[in-house]
Amino acid sequence: MKTTNLIILMVALMAAVNFSSCKKDVAKPEPFVFYKVSVDGATVTFTNESKGAASYEWDFGDGTTSTEESPTHTYPGKGKYVPTLYATSADGIKAEASTVLHIAKISAIKLDDNTLSDWDTVTHNVVVAGPKSGNFIKAKYDYDANYVYVYFEQNTTEAAGNIYDLYIDADNNITTGLLTGEIKNGAYEVLLEGTILGGWLDPYYFAGTDQAAFSYDYQSINEFYKVGAVQQDGAVQKFEFAISRSKIRGLTGSGLKIGVQVAANDWSAIIGYSPDQNSDAFYLNMSE
Repeated sequence: MKTTNLIILMVALMAAVNFSSCKKDVAKPEPFVFYKVSVDGATVTFTNESKGAASYEWDFGDGTTSTEESPTHTYPGKGKYVPTLYATSADGIKAEASTVLHIAKISAIKLDDNTLSDWDTVTHNVVVAGPKSGNFIKAKYDYDANYVYVYFEQNTTEAAGNIYDLYIDADNNITTGLLTGEIKNGAYEVLLEGTILGGWLDPYYFAGTDQAAFSYDYQSINEFYKVGAVQQDGAVQKFEFAISRSKIRGLTGSGLKIGVQVAANDWSAIIGYSPDQNSDAFYLNMSE
């Protein structure tokens, strides 16, 4: 009887040991890692929707990290980046998830900073006045994924009410727009016309079949441009504005040609050109 009891006890102990061993073999769950991204220029907002994690670490793919749960990060410039989120559970189990980001070219130009000093960084897309530029001193251009940025510097004032004609060859196709000897080496299928600063800038698309004839149709396009800082320095006026690439036909391409004419407020005379009258349009390379 004692022997039987001993055997039962030993069997029970062995069963307990086996049960305990089985419990230790149960895998602890790893965190479920998931996040969303929202890209605005070079700034990315990461929204963490992971489950079962006690701590997080982000590797943004540009040599910087963060332990915030849902950080916002600004990348140093255009390029491909692979951000990775590492999530660790309370039991020390780690899981990870990555994605690929393509950051488009960014611009230093900010229209809401009440200054034109950011244009000092633009040194390569500059049109300097020549002998036939009239009241134009300088024009500069820049771009990012959303806008074409424009800076004008002229011998004028806002009160003068200058009327601007921006002729744009957006598709770089010599057969699709107006041909004019005053702005050479382009066929201009887009025309933007108005005072710009007075809240007037109308869009037109070339509508004719005769490229020598001025034939444009007005387009109803809301909020396709916005004005930034305006400065009057003695007799010199400087201002900036931006044109939406998604709202004006053809501006999402890899480059455009542009020529600007400025008329007096009563249309009595053309008083400014950029580039010079009878010269080639300026080419803005947007392939980056």
